[in-house]
Amino acid sequence: MPTLLRLGETKVEVVRRAIKNVHLSVYPPTGRVRISAPTHLSDDAVRLFAIAKLGWIRRQQSKLREQERESPREFLDRESHYLWGRRYLLKIVETEGASGVEPRPRALVLRLRSGASRDDAQPVLAKWYRAEVRREAESMIARWEPTLAVKVRGLFVQQMKTRWGSCNAGAHTIRLNTELAKKPPECLEYIVVHEMLHLIEPTHGRRFVAMLDRVLPQWERTRDLLNRLPARHENWRY
Repeated sequence: MPTLLRLGETKVEVVRRAIKNVHLSVYPPTGRVRISAPTHLSDDAVRLFAIAKLGWIRRQQSKLREQERESPREFLDRESHYLWGRRYLLKIVETEGASGVEPRPRALVLRLRSGASRDDAQPVLAKWYRAEVRREAESMIARWEPTLAVKVRGLFVQQMKTRWGSCNAGAHTIRLNTELAKKPPECLEYIVVHEMLHLIEPTHGRRFVAMLDRVLPQWERTRDLLNRLPARHENWRY
């Protein structure tokens, strides 16, 4: 199980793993700090390592705080929007039929009923993103259920403020963030598999990490990609 190391106001999550090197990472967007340490390394050695790298940790956290975040969308023609990791330009057209979204090679065509305002654009696009996530996730779940030997009884897709996904192990349901439609497909797959594994192991302990390592060996790289800003890493050999 992860343990918490406190260095003044800085909190460091320490995870013991069967590795040779110490891995220090600072993750966006909040600057969360994690040390993955070999199982044979003493607690005192881990603490001394963290103290020695405290200046580096704080510099990386400062850089993350200064990173420019994506500006709020105004739903204007030629505004940038993303689908499965690719950038598209929004094209808004009026229609007498139903509102909806049509992806084209370089554009997302957003069809709005005649007389609709820009305030009507956001829910139409959000509904379409939600449907995209559901469609892709249902296919992934069906593909992974035999491999993981689990059964997902319910899938929910919605806007989530602080999580990419969650799991209700008792009900065998998973919940996914609509924003995943904007990320590369491998990010959605990582979250789907992550939550499906929680149907087997509810914690993020060693058993869970071992299962994730086995079925998705590149999951840490995908997690960093998912968080949009690259994590800052330092690796040390002991």
